[in-house]
Amino acid sequence: MYENPEYNERGEKILCEETGKNSHMLMDVRVQKLAAGQKIQILEQEKETAVMLLAGKVVFAFEGRLENAGRRSVFRDKPYCLHCCRGKEISVTAVEDSRVLIQQTKNSGTFDTVFYTPEMCTLQEFGKEQWEGTAHRQVLTVFDYENAPYSNMVMGEVFHKPGCWSSYPPHYHPQPELYYYEFDKPQGFGVGFDGEQCFKVGDQGCLAITPMHPHQQAAAPGYRMYYVWLIRHLEGAPWRKTRIVDPEHEWLDHSDYQV
Repeated sequence: MYENPEYNERGEKILCEETGKNSHMLMDVRVQKLAAGQKIQILEQEKETAVMLLAGKVVFAFEGRLENAGRRSVFRDKPYCLHCCRGKEISVTAVEDSRVLIQQTKNSGTFDTVFYTPEMCTLQEFGKEQWEGTAHRQVLTVFDYENAPYSNMVMGEVFHKPGCWSSYPPHYHPQPELYYYEFDKPQGFGVGFDGEQCFKVGDQGCLAITPMHPHQQAAAPGYRMYYVWLIRHLEGAPWRKTRIVDPEHEWLDHSDYQV
C-alpha cells in the first residue's frame, strides 16, 4: 500500500509502526525533520535503532563520542548512519535544517554501536548492460545480514535513473519491505508495484510491500528517483539477498541479450 503521510506537530512523518500503521512491516520507521539547533534523544529498551541522515548537517552523540555528518541531498552524497542495540542512548543535533530517517524493531540481543560513514557503504551497479540499459541503477547497502548478522533489520538505498526500472526483474521474498521515496524535483513521480497493484509514487511517500508480492519500480522520464529500502528479517529466516523471481519473468535473469 502506498501513502504520503503529513508531518505531525513533532516534525515526524510516520511511515510504519510495529503496533500501528502498516504493522505488517514489523518495524517502526519515521522521517524526522530537525530545525537548526534542534536535538532529539533516543533510548529504546527493547528495540534496536538506525538513524540515517537524508539531508543537512547534524552531530551524532553516543557512548561519549561526537560525530559530525553532512549530506547535501540524497542525490549528491552517500549517507551517514548510526546503528545501535537496545538500551543505548543516542542523540542527534541539527547544525542546520536537516532530515533523518529512523528505523527500529524489537531485538533482544546486544551488539556494538556502529557509525557508518560514506566510505563504509557498499555501492553496486546493476543492469547497465542488460535490457538496453532500461534497468540501470545503483544500489547502496548500509547494513544487511552479511555485515550485521546481529541485526533484525536491513537498510539500503537505490539511485534510480529517469525513465528506467529498478528492483528488477519482478521478484518477491517472505520478509516485509518498506520503500521511502524522494525525487530530484518535488513534482517528480514514478510507479511502485505491490503484487498486481500499482501506485503512483511521489516525493517523500512510502510503499509498504506485502511479503511474497512482486515489487518492481519505474521512474517517469525527466525525474531522478531515490528510495530507501528497509527489510525486517524473520525469525529463523533472515533476508540474505534472496530474491524469488516471478516465474513468468525468470527468462530475464538468464537472458544473454546485452547491449
